[in-house]
Amino acid sequence: MRLLYYLFLLAILLLTACSTTTVYIVRHAEKVNETDTTNLTPAGYARAEALADTLTTKGIDSIFTTPYRRTRQTAQPLATRRGIPLMDYPAKPTEAIVKRVSQIRSKTVLVVGHSNTILEIARGLGAKPAMTKIESGDFDNLLRVNIRRGLLGKSVTFSQFTYGVITPP
Repeated sequence: MRLLYYLFLLAILLLTACSTTTVYIVRHAEKVNETDTTNLTPAGYARAEALADTLTTKGIDSIFTTPYRRTRQTAQPLATRRGIPLMDYPAKPTEAIVKRVSQIRSKTVLVVGHSNTILEIARGLGAKPAMTKIESGDFDNLLRVNIRRGLLGKSVTFSQFTYGVITPP
């Protein structure tokens, strides 16, 4: 009986030591201009709705945005549908959001960033995106980083998709 009890405890320990965290990373949608306080354009608001359509069924638990209006407006439709608040993180250094997300276990999160940060965030989480740069007019990238942790270590897989209206090359 005692052996069965210890085996049960060992099984629980093994199960709780393993986790998978899924991180979706996007750049904010189309913006009116280059100022820090700019709003999204009509195309940007449509893209924000497309992001919500794409991710509503993915079980997003947390949404992180920089404090800029354009990132918050990009994430708001999904936050509203899921009934979850937006949480701010500083745009730079990206190590801050990487550290914060790296501590999350067994959840699915969305990080909304900028053209000069989203690939850096993916790399910081252990992914190896083939792209080296997000162009200034490119808004349709949806990155997914899966972080699997187990007793034998961590593995990271990376996928890249598009959503909404495809950005012309």
